[in-house]
Amino acid sequence: MAYSAGFNPRPKVSYANAAPTGTASEAEYLEISVVKHCDPDQVAAALDAALPVGLDVVEAVEVRISDLAHRLEASLWEIDLRGVDPVEVARAVATLLDAKRVEVSRLTKNGVRTFDARGPILTMWLDADNRPPGHQDEEPDSGARARSDGDREDQPEVRSDDSPGQAGTRGVPAEADSCAILQVVVRQVTPAVRPDDVLTALTQLADLVLPVPPVVTRRAQGPLAPDARSVLDPLAPDRSGAAVGT
Repeated sequence: MAYSAGFNPRPKVSYANAAPTGTASEAEYLEISVVKHCDPDQVAAALDAALPVGLDVVEAVEVRISDLAHRLEASLWEIDLRGVDPVEVARAVATLLDAKRVEVSRLTKNGVRTFDARGPILTMWLDADNRPPGHQDEEPDSGARARSDGDREDQPEVRSDDSPGQAGTRGVPAEADSCAILQVVVRQVTPAVRPDDVLTALTQLADLVLPVPPVVTRRAQGPLAPDARSVLDPLAPDRSGAAVGT
């Protein structure tokens, strides 16, 4: 591994768009500088062996184009809302998507900051089986962390696959607490609009009550697809070997 110069050398590791505190993620990326050519598979295996249980290195790819941070244009977030009627969540989502601007406030180290949470939300939908609208089952590309590349209509779609009296999502029986699974594609902006900001916007607009803390997982992050509503594999340019960077 390469280290910086000076009296306190540090490993040259670049970590972009860290997931917010309290969230899980299956799509985190970092760049590591090395002083000699290394086999990516061996690097991945060595890192994975050194990390604690629960932190898994999925893949290492040799850099061909050194602009990874700029490729991470958007994130696909999955938000599990336990104890909430999916029908009510669908109504709240429709209200949010119809809004032109929704201001939320967040306490930062520089005080309370107010910003628009609606603009960066590219699309959001309610789904019982985690598949985006138009998704068709297919074999995933090797190395892709997680992707949302299903076809969508020109307008954001809201969908609920649950109806009263039927089994809940993800195997939750009808007699148990209901569960709504919300998927959101959010553009990376400054200040970043986080999943908790999305939930704040939903509760402000539709008086949505969340009796149980949500479970939030980042399923993908990367370049926006041409439809600007799904996320692609950010390592694809490196795998193609189209250009060689430094």
